[in-house]
Amino acid sequence: MSPRTGAPASPAPSARALADLDETARDELFDELQERLPAVWRLIRQGDPLESVVVVPSMSADKLAPSAGAVNQAMEERLLFLLLLLRQPRLRMVYVTSMPINEHVVEYYLSLLPGVIPSHARSRLQLVSVGDSSATPLTDKLLARPRLVARIAGLVPDVTRSHLVPYTSTTRERDLSLLLGIPMYAAHPRLYPLGTKTGCRRVFAEAGVDHPFGAEDLHSVDEVVDAVLDLLAARPGVQWAMVKLNEGVSGSGNALVDLSGLAAGQASPGTDSPADLRTEVEERVRGMQLEDARVGIDAYLAKLEERGGIVEERVVGDEVRSPSVQLHVTPLGELAVLSTHDQVLGGPTGQMYLGARFPADPAYATTISREAEKVGRVLADKGVLGRFALDFVVVRQGDQWQTHAIEVNLRKGGTTHPFLTLQFLTDGEYVQEEGRYLTPSGAERHLVATDHLEDESLRGLGVDDLFDLVARAGLHFDQSRQTGVVFHMISSITECGRVGMTAIGDTPDSAQDVFDRAESALLAEARASLVPLPVPLRVRLGEGLR
Repeated sequence: MSPRTGAPASPAPSARALADLDETARDELFDELQERLPAVWRLIRQGDPLESVVVVPSMSADKLAPSAGAVNQAMEERLLFLLLLLRQPRLRMVYVTSMPINEHVVEYYLSLLPGVIPSHARSRLQLVSVGDSSATPLTDKLLARPRLVARIAGLVPDVTRSHLVPYTSTTRERDLSLLLGIPMYAAHPRLYPLGTKTGCRRVFAEAGVDHPFGAEDLHSVDEVVDAVLDLLAARPGVQWAMVKLNEGVSGSGNALVDLSGLAAGQASPGTDSPADLRTEVEERVRGMQLEDARVGIDAYLAKLEERGGIVEERVVGDEVRSPSVQLHVTPLGELAVLSTHDQVLGGPTGQMYLGARFPADPAYATTISREAEKVGRVLADKGVLGRFALDFVVVRQGDQWQTHAIEVNLRKGGTTHPFLTLQFLTDGEYVQEEGRYLTPSGAERHLVATDHLEDESLRGLGVDDLFDLVARAGLHFDQSRQTGVVFHMISSITECGRVGMTAIGDTPDSAQDVFDRAESALLAEARASLVPLPVPLRVRLGEGLR
């Protein structure tokens, strides 16, 4: 029976029936399905836990350069912190991935559960894998396999007490939700444009939030050049412009245009007309530095033409930082600011997400929270649901910090799993007015996290080697002190030499110390295990002499 109306829940359409429906009909069915969420949320509030949740961490966001299968698998496993929800004794979970998860990785997460017998939690967890390691998004793999989707649906005891947890929300996740017959705790796919770079700028303008000067909805080199010329006219002396693809993620769709030596209406030395200036700007645009080195300029411009993008001023100052704010809108329409982070960025132009520190610096944490709340209200009024994040650039001019909103992520992101890992382990909450995270006992907690602890030597370690080191070096999260390290993206350590981790401490410095100690111990272990090959063999393998 439906908890909202008392009527039986409508049966899920078959894959064949769904294929016969157009987009409008699918949206109407999905709207009807989503009406269940408020009642389910009320049951949770009343202490009647959700009976089952289906997690499909599909990397469905647009990517110019697909990741290797091992990286995709590791990204899918990045949401394994959700296994900590199994501390609720009646909760059941179905967790879907492209390839099977190492059982020792599952045991590692269940060992973190406070006050729960791991075997009891494991009995309530169903792991489902597709058996397809290709770079195709997980949701697409499922939609291509109706029998597997039907098997997953069969693992849901009561569709009126269940929901789907995706990584992001596109029409593909909508279709999967319909086939499973359970609502999705995420924004409706029709709202997807609000999370594009063009959509972000329009939302910022509507919310009255400061954001960099620029232009949106650009689809050609000529339009980008026009926008850069407008930028030169409005900001004399500007040195850099950012070009961003509408659907780029983690900075991978960003590019940097060098404007040094140019001024509005004035070409560089040796030229003497606006036409010459336009020509030179176009040359600079076609020579812009791409954040993702795997992508060529032709592929980048083709994606710009297909999906669109923006141009905006690169904000500069005495000091520049990149914090973010996490928010959510519940199925009851309640908006809440959940956390603030200082993002750690890298890559060729400093635009690629590498990690984060939590909470953000008190000098601007409450300011960006207030600005984010303005944007959140606009998004909530438009029907956005679930978790989302806002990225900012904050610039110090003298002693003052100025804030500029730059992006809305209507999906889970790099700061989602570290914060929720901390929250699930400590039962604390972020106090927005103070910019602090407090446990129930009133103790502060801080974290330092990364998805990119990478080193070639790590390829020499297996999953069990990592866990052996965790035990020997005392790196495991300590429930009594509520400090320590939680690793994630563990499955990529051997193939990619990469692992993620969240280090938790009671001060910013102690969290960084925990992080540094774990990083040093892991790299020392990996490098100590390297055995040099005999010289003739090294030459035959093409490695040469080092």
